[in-house]
Amino acid sequence: MRLAVRRALPHLVGALLLAALAWAPVRAALLAPWWERLVDLRVYREAGQSLLAGEPLYEHLTPVPDLLPFTYPPVAALGALPLALLPAGVVDVAWTLGQVALLVLVVHLAWAPLLARAGRWRPAALGALAGAACRLQPVEDGLAFGQVGVLLVALCLADHRRRRPGALVGAATALKLTPGVFLVHLWVAGRRRAALTALATAAALTVLAALALPEASWDYWTRALLDSDRLGANAGTSNQALRGVLLRLGPGGAAGTALWLAAVAAVAWYGFRAAARAARAGDEVRAVALVGLLSVLLSPVAWIHHLAWVVVALGALAGDGRSWRRVAAAAAAAALFALPLPWTGVAVLVGDGPQWWGRLLQQAYCLGALALLVVLGQRGRDRRRLRARRPLPAP
Repeated sequence: MRLAVRRALPHLVGALLLAALAWAPVRAALLAPWWERLVDLRVYREAGQSLLAGEPLYEHLTPVPDLLPFTYPPVAALGALPLALLPAGVVDVAWTLGQVALLVLVVHLAWAPLLARAGRWRPAALGALAGAACRLQPVEDGLAFGQVGVLLVALCLADHRRRRPGALVGAATALKLTPGVFLVHLWVAGRRRAALTALATAAALTVLAALALPEASWDYWTRALLDSDRLGANAGTSNQALRGVLLRLGPGGAAGTALWLAAVAAVAWYGFRAAARAARAGDEVRAVALVGLLSVLLSPVAWIHHLAWVVVALGALAGDGRSWRRVAAAAAAAALFALPLPWTGVAVLVGDGPQWWGRLLQQAYCLGALALLVVLGQRGRDRRRLRARRPLPAP
């Protein structure tokens, strides 16, 4: 009996820690006023209902006051069909708890070196870290909106742990185009077979969707995809991609577009090279973190909840916890993404505070993502320099 209790205790403590830390964001998501509750999940569910009713998929809008269109590829609409067949309350609870479960999986994979040091208390450490991750603003926003970000992170991270990667990345790309940056990464890193597997998977799912939904597929690829205004206010504070920052701060017109393209090229050059180095060194978590951050920074529109990749980035930065500098850096980055700094910046801008300070805070998450990209990208170079400086063994 005592042995059974001893074995179960770490799991019980982990479950309690996870429940205690995740309770507030989960409760807020499920008990929000109906017009604010899981608004993106409502978009997915109504996309499935549109298909069942034979209505045009990309012309439907959710009810007032949101009036949100479906912006994902037709593959995602087919995936949303089960949501349309279940009661809304059941979907809400299952989707929200499913996000928490996927977050536990992401932390299990991304924080493995640190968790391994917890020994038999690993389940408790896992529950604590996953619960704390629920308090990061990108994750909390994903829970509140009923988003798919954590699912995409889990698919891409799990794919890189498989013996024959590519299929899960391809599925994620078919569901939402932004994980397509992983195809570029796999090719640049020399993993041509995995890249081709991902491309073939994404293409096969897209073709199947086109056969099932020819009109919706044509509408998406020729019209809806090209209309960035369908995604929302591109210059709004929630857009923490490079383009969002430049729309708020930079010049407009052709000069602004040229500046954005130059910034995208520079960040992509640095990020893909760094991710390829990490992959060749066998540091898959760091590689996934770098490419995930690129998927946000390079996208024309990337909302705050798209930054769920920071959970992986923080795990890559913390490592096994033996370096206090890395742990301190991860803690500082976690604090940045746990605070609603962009909205604090908006409050400063509309108040009497310094405008430069408000502008800086408004871009905090984009700047934080760039900082993580640079720091994680330098880790591989630092390791090579340390190896080069080690004295050769005496003959």
